[in-house]
Amino acid sequence: MTAQPKATLEKVLELMGFQATVTEKEIEDGLLLDITADDSGRLIGRQGQTLSDLQYIVNRLLFQQSQDAPRVTVDVGGYRTQAREQLLKRALEAAEKVRKHGDIVELEPLNSFERRIVHQAIKDDPDIESHSVEVEGTDKKVILLRPKRA
Repeated sequence: MTAQPKATLEKVLELMGFQATVTEKEIEDGLLLDITADDSGRLIGRQGQTLSDLQYIVNRLLFQQSQDAPRVTVDVGGYRTQAREQLLKRALEAAEKVRKHGDIVELEPLNSFERRIVHQAIKDDPDIESHSVEVEGTDKKVILLRPKRA
């Protein structure tokens, strides 16, 4: 059975009691499913936690249906897109500090989705490397940016 990301998300939202419209768009690392709903704040949750949980559940359901299922990013009204742009901006500013001063720069604690964004942004930089380090007592990690070792 092939995975159907849009239909899966629509069913989950229906079961949660949300009336929503889902649009599907291909992106560089999978699919973007953007939700339009009247109660978008409840779907996003505090600091995007509900949205992250929803994305995790949808991806788990899809991978159970098919190992070849595309990686799905779930967004509500462009919330993640905007947050991603801000995160990329902070990561690139931190990389510039490392380049300028040669010091290690630590980013705030991030979840796995956010860390992936930062690592992808930095991976091709010839001068900077990134490493995730656990924050004790949480499921988040910080990213350390530092000059690449010769």
